[in-house]
Amino acid sequence: MDSLSPEDEAKYQAFVDIFVEQPIATMVMADFDRLRYNRQFGGDQQCMLLTGDTGSGKSFLIKEYCRRLAQTNPMKQALVLSSRIPSKPTLESTIIELLKDFGHFGATYRKGKSKDQSLTVSLIKCLKASCVELIIINEFQELVEFKTGRALNEIATRLKHISEEATVPIVLVGMPWAAKIANEPQWASRLLIRRELPYFKLSEEPEHFIRFIKGLAARMPFTELPKLDNKQTILALFSASNGQTRRLKQLLNEAVKLALVQNAVTLTNEHLADVFRMIFPAIPNPFLASIEQIEGQEVSLPSHYDSGADNEFEAIIPTQYTDRLPLSQLLRKSRKTK
Repeated sequence: MDSLSPEDEAKYQAFVDIFVEQPIATMVMADFDRLRYNRQFGGDQQCMLLTGDTGSGKSFLIKEYCRRLAQTNPMKQALVLSSRIPSKPTLESTIIELLKDFGHFGATYRKGKSKDQSLTVSLIKCLKASCVELIIINEFQELVEFKTGRALNEIATRLKHISEEATVPIVLVGMPWAAKIANEPQWASRLLIRRELPYFKLSEEPEHFIRFIKGLAARMPFTELPKLDNKQTILALFSASNGQTRRLKQLLNEAVKLALVQNAVTLTNEHLADVFRMIFPAIPNPFLASIEQIEGQEVSLPSHYDSGADNEFEAIIPTQYTDRLPLSQLLRKSRKTK
C-alpha cells in the first residue's frame, strides 16, 4: 500500500476528524447545553435519552461536543463526564467505569473489595467535588438488554440516586432498545428529552443527505473542491451507504486517501469507484452505473428489542431495509409527498 507524506497525513487526519453538523446534531448539542445550565437551579434533574441505530453518529457527536466544550472552557476543567458501558456490563462495573473515567485512582481494583453501595458513594463524592455539569453514558443498551423486572428497576433506581445526590443530569445514549429504561417509573418522567439520530432517507428529506455530502466535500483537502452533488454521485453514495453516516464517511475517507496518494487535485468519481470495488468487489458498482441503473435500499425499521422473544439470541431484531429498487424512484416519491 502506498503511504502518505507527513503533510498529506496531517490533511487526511483533519478530514477523518471533521464533523459536519446536521440539524439534529445542533438540536442535541443545544439539549446538552440546556441540561448543564438548568442543573444550577436544583430540584429534580432533567435527564435525556439519545438513541440511534449503529453507525448513526452518536459517539462522534458526543466526542465533538466534548471537544468544543474543552475549547471554550478557559479553566480546562472537565465539565462533562463521558463514559461508556464496559465490556462486561453490570451495574457495579458501570459505576467502576465512571470512576475510572473520572481519573479516580484505584477504581479498577476496587471490585470485590468494596461493596456496591460504597462505589456509588465514592462516585457521588467525586461529582460533588468536581466541576462536572453533565454525565453522558454511551452504549447504554448493553446494560439494560435482557434485563427485566427487579434488575431493570435496580439500574433505574441507582442512576436516579446518583443524579439526585450529585445534582448532575444524566444523558443515556444507545441503540433504540436503550429506551427500555424509559418504561421504568423511576425514569419515565425524568427522561423529558428524547432524541433519535436517524439514518438518511431519500424518500424523506433527501436535501439533508445532499447538504451533508456538500459539507464533507467543502472540507476535503484538495486545491480544487470536488463536485459530489450531481445526481449520479448522490445516488451512488446513497446506494453505497444505505443512508448510514458511518459507512458513508468510511467510504469517503478511503477515497480521499486514495486521491492524496495519487497527488490528485481533487476527488473524482473514479476514486470513489476504485474504493467501492476494493471494499465490495462482489457488489455491482454504483459509481459505474447510470442514474437509471443505480439501485439501493433505505431503512424501513430500525433495529429493536423484542421482549416476547423465546430467547436472548432472538430478542434483538436487526435493522430492516426496503427491497432494492432504482433510487430515482425514492426521489420521485419524496417529491410527491411535498
